[in-house]
Amino acid sequence: MSTKKLNRGRREFVSKSSKAIALLSFAPTFSLATNKKGKEKIRLVLVGTGVRGLHSWGITLVDPYAEYIEMVGLCDINKKRAEVVKKMIGTKAKTYHSSEFDQMIKEQNPDMAIVTTKDSVHVDYIVRAMELGCDVISEKPIATDEMQCQRILDAEKKNGRKVYVGFNVRYSNDSIEMKRVLDSGEIGKIISIEYQEYLNTAHGASYFRRWHGKSKYSGSLFVHKSSHHFDLINWLLNADPVEVRAMGKLSFYGSNNEFRGKNCRNCEYVDQCDFYWDITKNQEFMKLYVDCETVDHYYRDGCVWDDEIDSPDSGSVLVQYDNGTQLNYSLNAYLPYEGQKISFSGEKGRLDVRLYYDQPWLDEVKSEFRLTTDRKTTRSWVIYPDKGEHGGADVRIKDNFFKPDQEDAIGQRAGSRAGVLSSIIGIAALKSIKSGKPVKIKDLIKL
Repeated sequence: MSTKKLNRGRREFVSKSSKAIALLSFAPTFSLATNKKGKEKIRLVLVGTGVRGLHSWGITLVDPYAEYIEMVGLCDINKKRAEVVKKMIGTKAKTYHSSEFDQMIKEQNPDMAIVTTKDSVHVDYIVRAMELGCDVISEKPIATDEMQCQRILDAEKKNGRKVYVGFNVRYSNDSIEMKRVLDSGEIGKIISIEYQEYLNTAHGASYFRRWHGKSKYSGSLFVHKSSHHFDLINWLLNADPVEVRAMGKLSFYGSNNEFRGKNCRNCEYVDQCDFYWDITKNQEFMKLYVDCETVDHYYRDGCVWDDEIDSPDSGSVLVQYDNGTQLNYSLNAYLPYEGQKISFSGEKGRLDVRLYYDQPWLDEVKSEFRLTTDRKTTRSWVIYPDKGEHGGADVRIKDNFFKPDQEDAIGQRAGSRAGVLSSIIGIAALKSIKSGKPVKIKDLIKL
């Protein structure tokens, strides 16, 4: 096909998509400021002062959004780390130990609590914050088992508060483009989706150095990491999962090695291990973790061969949706390069998306789109990320939450229901892996 025809097809597609999105622009505007109890700024407390809290909801929030928000409290199981983060952020917020959470809420009277703790205890702070009169923004995953999911849904209904989830993937340029294509109806009803997630041995291994590789803390990588991907598909389809089948195993990390240590700094196998990581070269991590580890004994440079690691590092998940669509999802966390392949097969055509994140043969991050509607008609184009964390998505999600009168034309703002439905797929997947049987969502939770 000629370049002229490709460009014309692209212009026609964008025009159709823009018209479809414009029809949604009359959606009500939103602002968290409407919950402010008559204050000039939204009063926030941050629970969990690790690297996600420091960057996503700290440094890039407190100063840039000072017109709209005020950070009034920082809380962590390691109060020394909370003090370090206070200095790094540059805030006057008072610091508290996690056991002083109730005291922090009563003293600071916040409008909202942002929860970025270890995944397994998200539920405790989410529920208690609502009981004490606060709305909540939770990092994904919202919960790590079905009982936690139900607790959050029930508490939200009982207390009349709101829970939002930080699904920044919805705000990336490639995700928005996928939404536009699918909502245009050009490939018709979606029959099946193939989603392949590749993590390289730098990014993938980082999960297994931390608590994320242990299911009792993270619910497994299918919950902690894949909840982003499951939410993306739920959002794109505007459909609910009804049944999950999965296969997976811990094939690479954990006990799959003949030697192991406590953590990299104190390991006798430094010269033998391809996964040796020198945390002392990262001054931020030294201040945030190493200088604070005598308090809670959390070692940020943990061994990827730890025998306690039990999260699958590879596997496949088959999800049946209530609209008839099937998702075939796979995750591998030990590959030489990183990226994704996502394909949507519809009644009228197919959309193929290839996301390049860290390929040694490419010098740029990009997403390649190809839309094919019959044997002779196909067009392709490239989407590039914006500047900023996660390709500009982190700025957009904070704009959506904290700037007043924000429209949500394509439904990017995620609530508790979206959080639960993304987590529950991973939760069901781990159950299916262990039992060898399919798992019905209705047997786990009541929405």
